Amino acid sequence: MRVLLAEDDDGVADALTEALYEHGHLPTRVRRGEEVLVRHRQADLLLLDLGLPDLDGLEVLRKLRAVSGLPVVVLTARGDERSVVRGLRLGADDYLVKPVRLAELLARIEAVTRRAATVAAPAPRTVRAEDVEVDLDARRVTVGGAEVRLTAKEFAVLAALAARAGTAVSRQQLMDEVWGDAYLAVSRSLDVHLTQLRAKIGRPEVLTTIRGFGYRFGG
Repeated sequence: MRVLLAEDDDGVADALTEALYEHGHLPTRVRRGEEVLVRHRQADLLLLDLGLPDLDGLEVLRKLRAVSGLPVVVLTARGDERSVVRGLRLGADDYLVKPVRLAELLARIEAVTRRAATVAAPAPRTVRAEDVEVDLDARRVTVGGAEVRLTAKEFAVLAALAARAGTAVSRQQLMDEVWGDAYLAVSRSLDVHLTQLRAKIGRPEVLTTIRGFGYRFGG
């Protein structure tokens, strides 16, 4: 499993990296919250220290949860009740206070990943809304039976929405999924691609704008 370790203490990071590697995981260590937001899509689980030098770990967690359901285990020296409650409410899957026994940490990681695998559902392969059909595997779009040619980015935007048909998807989540990083993606790029996408599909009611939030395909 690919584990992203956000820890600015070299001694702690080295010990955790070695232990994770020895138990079959592939750890990648970062020191800053910004790096988490840039690299989280390359990981299967995040071990997050709250005392990072650039962004508070709770703020990193809040930003991450706006775009990703990546399993997160908080590993920190903050053991006060307020921090624990805030961490869990912001979306941490587990919260451990340092120092933590290695066996317990590994067991918590396994438990979190099991829960994540249980709730994950496979995306539908073909999605329809009115006479618009999106084949996610073949990367093919038809409207009224006629194929519509899309650029790679246009299809990526449509696929991200179609895979969650009937559900509102935030702008941040779209940018993160299509451009790979919501933290750095240019919002204007999304607007341009959506405008082009709507023009090519010609079904304005199929791609709905949710004012102040994002967009929805169908439903």
